[in-house]
Amino acid sequence: MDAFRIIGGVPLTGTVELSGAKNAASKFMIASSLTDEPVLLSNVPRQQETEIARDLLAGIGTTAEWMDQHTLKLQTKIVGSTFVERLSRKNRLSILLFAPLLHRTGEAFVSTVGGDKIGPRPGDFHLETLKKMGAEISTLSDGHRASAKKLRGALIELPYPSVGATETAILAGVLAEGRTMIRNAAREPEVRALVMMLQKMGAIIQLDAGRSIEIIGVQKLHGCEMAVLPDRNEAVSFACMALGTRGEIFVKGAQHEHLITFLNTIRKIGGSYDARQDGILFSGKNADYRGIELETDTHPGFMTDWQQPLVAVLTQAKGRSAVHETVYEDRFGYTEALKKMGADISLSDECLGETPCRFKERNCKHSAVIIGPTILVAVDVVVPDIRAGLAFAVAALMAKGASTLTGIEHLDRGYEHLEEKLRAVGAQIERIKI
Repeated sequence: MDAFRIIGGVPLTGTVELSGAKNAASKFMIASSLTDEPVLLSNVPRQQETEIARDLLAGIGTTAEWMDQHTLKLQTKIVGSTFVERLSRKNRLSILLFAPLLHRTGEAFVSTVGGDKIGPRPGDFHLETLKKMGAEISTLSDGHRASAKKLRGALIELPYPSVGATETAILAGVLAEGRTMIRNAAREPEVRALVMMLQKMGAIIQLDAGRSIEIIGVQKLHGCEMAVLPDRNEAVSFACMALGTRGEIFVKGAQHEHLITFLNTIRKIGGSYDARQDGILFSGKNADYRGIELETDTHPGFMTDWQQPLVAVLTQAKGRSAVHETVYEDRFGYTEALKKMGADISLSDECLGETPCRFKERNCKHSAVIIGPTILVAVDVVVPDIRAGLAFAVAALMAKGASTLTGIEHLDRGYEHLEEKLRAVGAQIERIKI
């Protein structure tokens, strides 16, 4: 089993270049199966999420060829299988293949999906969307079967602006008969990028005011070339490493427009940044951090994937910080490991914020109070999911002594060459076998 051994207490300094966003690249790859023509994707990250997407697509007949280190050519000339089973329990990409398979063949079977252990993420929104568009869905013990002679445009009113459900509705709407209107849609940068790719393929998609997306179905989509946008989650990860270790890291490729809420938060706690044309410089040098109140939310709010590494930083802030998680009901399990390292963190089922919350009075520990600053010490921890693992990495880089992180396959799924990039900015990290 691979593990990371990290010796902390050293300020990180230097430059890191962002990889392509895994949350965009994998969706672009799925979208390529909507056409029988070649699709060329550039800036594709080389990590396990990309390999999982390749494997899922290979299972239905897609060919994938690396043209260079980060350029991938995909083509689904013929759908050879409508069964999506292999690796579908590794993440939640498989459910997005429903729409392409229904468009191409009229049927699909997708086995029960998995994903990171951060609370229930049912596929009901996806399935209800497909039903409204004319698909017949049957639930079996090991997955779901869908069939449809032709998907039809419909009014899709999402009960929550779920990224995945929005993507399913978009993938279903672009080749559906007639007009599809999605209300309460997610508007994350990765969703907008998917819209832009589909437009290049011949789709008609209008981003209306608020959270509405209007789609006019077309008869056929064609191939295209598309570059994957930089990974904003990776940008925040290295920003928190710079802040937490009192160092200074220039994140090349970080885009200001994707990080506005996070940048405001940095300034509120007493850190600093310098947004430049080719990236952002994050600095924690001589910072006197102070506690804040923070709530996660859908874009353009503070992203739920950003709270874990930031909580590690907030252990060094003076006074009380309160973090209210409104996206997932069970995303603070990682704080137990931080407490073993010396953090003062308590969880609450109260809504410690002002944002309307789905988890009010549901007995969910979805708020955290952090009292700081505290001295962190090295411990051995098991990584349960990608973002928790990154929080552990940030804390280990801040702590005195040597920490061992096992379960790093989650980090390999989410980050490209993480240890190499960390060593380039001065981190004492090595991959070991245990």
